[in-house]
Amino acid sequence: MSLQYNAILITGASSGIGAALALYYARAGVTLFISGRNQARLKQVENDCRAAGANVFADILDVTDRNMMTDYVGKCHGIMPLSLVIANAGISAGSGDDSESPDQVRQIMSTNIEGVLNTLDPAIAAMKQQRRGQIAIMSSQASWRGLPSAPAYCASKAAIRIYGEALRGNLARDHIRVNVICPGFVKSGITDANNFRMPFLMEAPKAAKIIDRGLTRNKAVIAFPWQMNMATCLLKHLPYWAFDRLAARLPKKTAQAYNQP
Repeated sequence: MSLQYNAILITGASSGIGAALALYYARAGVTLFISGRNQARLKQVENDCRAAGANVFADILDVTDRNMMTDYVGKCHGIMPLSLVIANAGISAGSGDDSESPDQVRQIMSTNIEGVLNTLDPAIAAMKQQRRGQIAIMSSQASWRGLPSAPAYCASKAAIRIYGEALRGNLARDHIRVNVICPGFVKSGITDANNFRMPFLMEAPKAAKIIDRGLTRNKAVIAFPWQMNMATCLLKHLPYWAFDRLAARLPKKTAQAYNQP
């Protein structure tokens, strides 16, 4: 277990990878700032992290509210200077037999892109002043190529992956590490809603361990599991005629309400 982080902020921490990361880092001497939108689930994560010895601050937040996030990150950094910020909150929907609705597309883009920016902007400003820190951005294996089953999700995750890759070099002069995380299928509220077989489905605690190892080693992109990573690497290099044929055979993600981070 990594011992280099003493103040960690995690958005979307009420379930899935966010909750697993909070529990993974929870121990004596660590202050956790966790947030989400599901009060009951977030309270359970808070209680579990406290039981593990961590000092925990849990807040119900909407990452799409820029002013709220600026105030929140500033408040957290004032309590204890942040050593690691994990922009994890994200949502997904499915196209099912139809396309994603315009409202769904905009909500996904707002949460998955603007929500990340609203988290990162004040964190970067604070870390620049202290000349140190680490930022992790939760992208996805779905960011490597646009899949017809989830157009907005793929696009939003691609945008933040590229942004994170660019930020890494941009912020290196300020001694701020930036890492992009690209998981495959990890058990969460999003995957629970899928009604198709998910290859290499991973439990969230195992994903948290892999992520921590990558963050500790300061890997630019933390992509896993390796089997899914190999498959998506091949997928992104397919010519369009071959990709179109394959995409037509992919299972449809059922249209659903947004997953609440």
